[in-house]
Amino acid sequence: MSVTKDIESLLPHRKPFLFVDEIISADEKGSVSEHTFTEEEFFFKGHFPQYPVVPGVILVETMAQAGGAALSFQKTFAEGSLFFLATVDKVKFRHQVRPGDKVRLEITNLRVSPKMIKQAGKAWVGENLAAEAEWMCLVGSSN
Repeated sequence: MSVTKDIESLLPHRKPFLFVDEIISADEKGSVSEHTFTEEEFFFKGHFPQYPVVPGVILVETMAQAGGAALSFQKTFAEGSLFFLATVDKVKFRHQVRPGDKVRLEITNLRVSPKMIKQAGKAWVGENLAAEAEWMCLVGSSN
């Protein structure tokens, strides 16, 4: 059971660059979200046409979006806050993500302050760990 599928109200991202379908759970420790990569994703046309695979940088972006959306859902920051990716560390890609795969995003909040977010995430396809990373975002405003 999801807490919300209204991700567009939580993130400024829009198709084709919105990679969170729903938030399953969220609290101060972290969150669980999901996204299904469809055959229609723009990057599959070129990465790779004969054997489409989700690019690693898109998996990192997907985890960061999931973490930001969950914090927005919990109203941790003022409405209209933007999260700008500042660092990405400890990235490992362990399993390919292909068209049709549903990815479960498990995000841990390592540090959340008014100006900065540090999170860690794991992206799973079924029981297979596809990717993991840590990242830091700076909190800004669209105003």
